Amino acid sequence: ENLPLDIAYEDDWIIVVNKARGMVVHPAPGNWSGTLVNALMYHCGGRLSGINGELRPGIVHRIDKDTSGLLVVAKNDAAHQNLSGQIQRHDVRREYEAVVIGGFREPEGTVDLPIARHQTDRKRMAVSPGGREAVTHYQTLAVYPGYSHMAFRLETGRTHQIRVHMAASGHPVIGDPLYGAKKDRFSNIGGQCLHAAHLTLTHPETGEQMRFDAPLPDYFTEILGKLEKMT
Repeated sequence: ENLPLDIAYEDDWIIVVNKARGMVVHPAPGNWSGTLVNALMYHCGGRLSGINGELRPGIVHRIDKDTSGLLVVAKNDAAHQNLSGQIQRHDVRREYEAVVIGGFREPEGTVDLPIARHQTDRKRMAVSPGGREAVTHYQTLAVYPGYSHMAFRLETGRTHQIRVHMAASGHPVIGDPLYGAKKDRFSNIGGQCLHAAHLTLTHPETGEQMRFDAPLPDYFTEILGKLEKMT
């Protein structure tokens, strides 16, 4: 599909995209059109890695529909295998920003809680003793009355990891429809206020370390502006 793309970088091996909030990464039941993969297949003329099959070509990692920001896509199988290895070794640095309810006593620290599929609600994930290791490093960027602007670095990449860890810590991401507060002044902002702001990786062909930055989108800066007025 000929859909608008915000491309941060592109060559014959990889393409780094700043995904818009509200866009699903790859087709799935209920979301066959309008996805990032549909847009990339049109843009790249179908030249994407085939390792993940027809529905997820080139996809080596994902971000949620209502999370905005950076992700890298593989254009060929060699790039896909290389990038997957980097992610498994924790060599890819993925950094996010979010606004959460409340705040941590310590301005920076680590949440190390295993995550598994929720036992009764299959759309949700949950902290579970029998789950897979999940480690999120956090840093407080700014504190407002009742809220905090946070930065996160993922050591692991579990589904909904930041959202689950923040909810389990008592500081859910504002606007989060699955894990957020039911009655909060930011409950109806159209999804979680979470942005993949920085991505650092090693180019699979050249071996060059590359860092990409995506500025905070308008929805995020508007919320920060409202919080500034509360101080």
